Order: sequence, then C-alpha cells, then structure tokens
Amino acid sequence: MPLKVYSTLTREKAPFHKQPGEHVSMYVCGPTVYKPSHIGHMVGPVIFDTVKRYLVYLGFKVTWVVNITDVDDKLIVRARELDTSVKELAEKMTADYVDCLKKLNVTGIDQFPLATDHIPGMIAMMERLIAKGVAYPAGGDVYFDISKDDDYGKLCNRDPEQLEAGSRVEVTDKKRNPGDFALWKASKPGEPAWESPWGPGRPGWHIECSVMSQKLLGNTLDIHGGGLDLQFPHHENELAQSESDTGEQFAKFWMHNGLLKMRSGKMAGSIGNVLNVADALKQVSGGVLRFFMLGTHYRSPIDLGDWEPGSKGLPTGIESAKKAYQTFERFAERYERITQSSFYSQLPAATSAGHNRVFHDKQLSDYLTRFIAHMDDDFNTGGAVGVLFELVSALNLHADTAKLENPGTANDVALIAFKEGASLLKEFGTLLGLFFEGPKPAGIGGDDALVNTLLQLIVETRSMLRTVAKTIPGKDDPVKKSLFDQAGTIRDQLAKVGITLEDRPGGTGWRIG
Repeated sequence: MPLKVYSTLTREKAPFHKQPGEHVSMYVCGPTVYKPSHIGHMVGPVIFDTVKRYLVYLGFKVTWVVNITDVDDKLIVRARELDTSVKELAEKMTADYVDCLKKLNVTGIDQFPLATDHIPGMIAMMERLIAKGVAYPAGGDVYFDISKDDDYGKLCNRDPEQLEAGSRVEVTDKKRNPGDFALWKASKPGEPAWESPWGPGRPGWHIECSVMSQKLLGNTLDIHGGGLDLQFPHHENELAQSESDTGEQFAKFWMHNGLLKMRSGKMAGSIGNVLNVADALKQVSGGVLRFFMLGTHYRSPIDLGDWEPGSKGLPTGIESAKKAYQTFERFAERYERITQSSFYSQLPAATSAGHNRVFHDKQLSDYLTRFIAHMDDDFNTGGAVGVLFELVSALNLHADTAKLENPGTANDVALIAFKEGASLLKEFGTLLGLFFEGPKPAGIGGDDALVNTLLQLIVETRSMLRTVAKTIPGKDDPVKKSLFDQAGTIRDQLAKVGITLEDRPGGTGWRIG
C-alpha cells in the first residue's frame, strides 16, 4: 500500500502527497540549549531520523532542518546562575546536544540553524505582520493579535478562549487580548539585545521557527514535526503567524511524537526528574536507547517504567529494552562465528526501493512485505521491530537446524540462505538506525586484557572437566558426577559476578551481563 501519514491538523491518515524522486522538506523543533541533553530531548530526533531514513529508502530526496534556540529566558536565567554568558552556555550545551545525537546514530539532520543568526529575518516578518494589521507594537514589545486570525486554534481543534483558559498566558497590560503572544520582547538591563524599530530587545520563541523554516525550506513545509508538548502554544502560534505572513499553507503534515512517561508522571526538565543522555550511556549503548524509543508507535507515549531520579540504576523500561536488544547482539556474535565476518560492517542490500527485489528464500519476501507495510502505515516502528524479532528467531532456528556452527556439517546452500536472511535483518536495522555498533567490552575491574586471559583459562578448565567427564562410561559413576558438578560450580560462580557462559557446538563462549 502507499505511504500514509497521520496529521495532527486533520486528525486522520492520508496518502503522502509526493512521489518518490521528489524533494521533501522536513522541519523539527530543536532544543533550547541551557542544560545538558536528557533522554527526552532525543525522542524526537530519533523518530524523525527514522522517518527520513525510510523516506530516502523509498526514493524521496529529503532535507531536514532542526533549529537551535540559543536565546531565551531560560538561557538568560541559567547563564546568570552559572556566572557565564548566554553565548558561552549556548555553545557548550549545543555541543553536548550534537554529541548525544551522534551517539544515538541520528545522522540525517542537514542543518542546525541558530536563532541568533536569523534575527534580521524575524524583524522583517514582524514588520510585515504589523503592516497587515495582525500584529502590533506595545511599549517596546510586539504582539500577535489572535483575534485577527479567524482560524486560530485549528491545530489544537479548540477556540482561542479554551486555549487561553488551559495555558499559562503571560500577563501584561500591553496586550489587547490575554491570549496574544509575544513576537518581540523589550530587553531588560544586562540581557542580550538586538536593535529593532521598537527598541532593543530579542525575539519571542515562536517567531524563530517560522523565520528559520521559511528561510531554509520555503513557505510550505511537507512535514513539520516535534513533541506533543509543543502542539500548544508553540506550533499553534507558529502556524498562525506563518500563514498570516505568507497567505499559504504552512505545513502539509503535522507530526507530533509522544512523550516519555514514568509511573509517577512525565519526565521533564521543568520537574527535575530527568535522566541525562551522558549518564544513561555509561550503562547502555546508544543503540539500546534508540531501540527503546522505537519500540512503540511514535504517536504513543514511551513508558520508562519505574525509576527514582538520582539513582544509579536505569528506568525499568530501558533495562527491558537492553535485554531485548541483546537478542540481536548475540545474533551478531553468532553471525561472526558462522561467517567469519562482522555483522555490523555489512552494507544494506538496498538503499532505495529495495522492496522490489526477489529472494532465494520466499519466506524472506514475506518479512520484507510486512516490514514495509508497518512503515507505510504512518511509520509504525513498533510493528517493524516486531518483524525484526520474528526474522532473527527464524535465522537462529535455521542455524540450529542446519547445524551451521558444527564444524564440518554445514552445507553451502544453508549458509547462503543464512547470509541472505542476515543481510535483510541488517537492512531492516539500518532503516531504523539500529545495529550501527557492537556492544562495548565491559570490564570487571583491573586490566581488561588480563581479565580476558584469566576468564578464558577458567572457561578452558571447565571445558576440560566436561570433556573428561563425558569419556567416563555410566550415568552414576561418582568421578563423572564430581567432574560435572565442578564444571557446574564454575558456571554458577561466574554467573554470580555477572558472567554468562554459552556452550555451543564449536566450543564455549562467555559474555559479561
């Protein structure tokens, strides 16, 4: 079926309005860079990076812009607390944000425009809005007059009075209507300021995205994305001022991703119950975090489970994702044992319109068809991940049945089928941005090389005990039983310190965790 996308504006799915080969513009609201990035900041980028990957796979040419808000009240307050400048704080936190994106394999962003680089354009848009009578200056500020926008509130499907009652509206006697929002704010002593026709000041939050998206992507976006918490007031106000300025539709599709939630409520910087990305990455890989965020449909909340802010452990939802992701990490190790090549270094079998090809194993065509169907259905990554699990289970069963790890027993036909299926698994993973790195070696203290050597000696000792035991005839021979018991004790004691042994046809392997 053709790609269908849900739009918050229309509240329904509709066929995507462009054809493969055409250009797609996508704008996603980025962070206000005043604190280190927490995992909530990564949800939108991971989701829309996956959206771009899939669109490119289908043959679209995508330009994706994510803005950086580097001047804002929060930045001013935080810089004052840290006794630094707004510029220095913004640059430091932007670098942290970009580094976190890299570690979660968010590679598709084409431009990171800074709000402070586009202030002349913002002033120009305000002048146009004032000239049209939909905005007005007041005591050094400039406000958008929502009473002059007949369809204000259409994104949230509520009238202006309802929106005003449900929001925290900035109170000032400068406004004509309580719901009017600031396009320009007069500066206070010691605050960053730019000259304007209304005096020194700085832009309001909403005008930034309208100007940057218009400058870089044109008057009408194909996709405008962001978190559900931005629907009002940010996106509602963006839409109002942009369409009032140009007279054109601002965005064809409005895509809003669900937010992180815990059993105790939502995770948010304003509440202070956040888990910074840098802290999470000390315990899990970027692949695990990305996998966790793609495990449900993007419009649904992402359940973190139980977690105590400030604790050393991870939320239970991420711990569960870590265990599930190990299924694929173990398969990657098995693939290397069987093929003597790296699963992670495989290039996808296709990068564009790859669903048209034919496989030797017809069952693989079924996996591909169902994966595509999920992604075509409003980028349903949760369903697509389910297909990944089905495929990896089938590949493991095939390897067992064909005895691909038994020296001298594997046949070429079975090996070719295994490789073909593994290539498809890697293709699926690449489309989701997964399987881009192997698990990091986890040390258990001391010199890692020495630890590896000692563990290998222990494993070989256990294997020797088992080998000798198997040569002794009879089930109840006391020596045989003693040798097996000793081997079992070694396995159990290693498990107590987090080391798992895996007995395979070709020998015994071990892993930490």
